[in-house]
Amino acid sequence: MPLHEAQATIGKVARNVQSVILGKEAVIRQALVCWLGGGHVLFEDVPGTGKTILARAMARSVTVTTKRVQFTPDLLPSDIIGSAIYAKNEERFVFVPGPLFTGVLLADELNRATPRTQSALLEAMAEGHCTAENRTFKLPSSFFVIATQNPVEQHGTFPLPEAQLDRFMMRISLSYPDAQAEAQLVRAQLLAHPIEQLAPVVSEAEWEEARQVVKQVQVANPVLNYALSLVEATRKHGHIALGASPRATIALIRAAQAYALMNGEAFVKPDEIKMCAAAVLEHRLMLTTRARLDHVAVAEVVAEIVKKTPVPIRAAA
Repeated sequence: MPLHEAQATIGKVARNVQSVILGKEAVIRQALVCWLGGGHVLFEDVPGTGKTILARAMARSVTVTTKRVQFTPDLLPSDIIGSAIYAKNEERFVFVPGPLFTGVLLADELNRATPRTQSALLEAMAEGHCTAENRTFKLPSSFFVIATQNPVEQHGTFPLPEAQLDRFMMRISLSYPDAQAEAQLVRAQLLAHPIEQLAPVVSEAEWEEARQVVKQVQVANPVLNYALSLVEATRKHGHIALGASPRATIALIRAAQAYALMNGEAFVKPDEIKMCAAAVLEHRLMLTTRARLDHVAVAEVVAEIVKKTPVPIRAAA
């Protein structure tokens, strides 16, 4: 698929989602970047801001198999992965796949499940396969997790461990809509919710081709070194106890490639690295005890790192 066709395909999906999620174009672009870049996305915000609706709208815009799991404290790993059930007619145990075996998995309120159940996603998100009943099962190449969670200060939640957070390419917050967008949203839902009428606009094959084009977007050495410098700075900063991992560096480059493709460009610019830095890095960092006591915010630290790290002037030359 040529670059301009891939850009047009992404544009169709973006506009389709925007017809349901009003006034959140930047957030929608970030979410699609994760899907295009082969990562997974975590929506974090207070209840009622449209996290689940955005996830459903993305999944409905492409003709890909989609399954949803509502995470609760009593959910077990086997409820997600699947389990062996005795087939009387065959006189043997047969593995019945769970909702994990899908193209897009909507993991709603992920942090309401216990750590044991949360861990059922680790292997699948990192490696694209899962292990059950002493067998390894490969997941579809389009496997993509769209997870939502309420902030950890909400009642009845289990904070996601660092290893789980590191599997997400980006953590995104929708925040409250402005007054005009909220008024449009209310009027649009007076009779029925717009998502019920949302239809796919792109086939799974077309979307997969667009995802392959992302990998062809060029990354010049100065741009790669710039991304490496940002990640390295998180490991040396005085306020950070746990810096970003090599997985974060890969995610940062992949996200920037997807952004460049969205903009119709064949190469990554430093600006695209900067645009992705906060969403890719913030959720992977752990502040020192002193920084937390001093009420230092992770967002402030990342913003400082981005501001102080030298930008390559002729990166695209």
